[in-house]
Amino acid sequence: MAGKPTRRFARTRANTDKSTEANVVAAKSDAPAIPKAHTKISKVLMLLNREEGATVTEIVTATGWLPHTTRAALTALKKKGHTVTSTKTDGVRTYRILMAPRIETEASTASESTPDA
Repeated sequence: MAGKPTRRFARTRANTDKSTEANVVAAKSDAPAIPKAHTKISKVLMLLNREEGATVTEIVTATGWLPHTTRAALTALKKKGHTVTSTKTDGVRTYRILMAPRIETEASTASESTPDA
């Protein structure tokens, strides 16, 4: 086995000593996540917040997603706290969001836990 070449790994001691790149990545991840205004999920939320709601076909047209991806996005919105309802009229299912999820902040939780005198 002396003739067998040794394996090279992507992470060697020489490759991991890139402290300047690591600092830049760490600085970017420390910043709070700001939601983008023109994402596909924001388009979906705009459609669902309309009074008439949106059908899967309308969401597919707006986002370019396949129908099963659209339904998965609706499930993800439910898991994030949105109240997504569906109604079926004349064989067409329409989805709507009843109310936005409540976002807990430190100030609101502190004021709720403080007893009134």
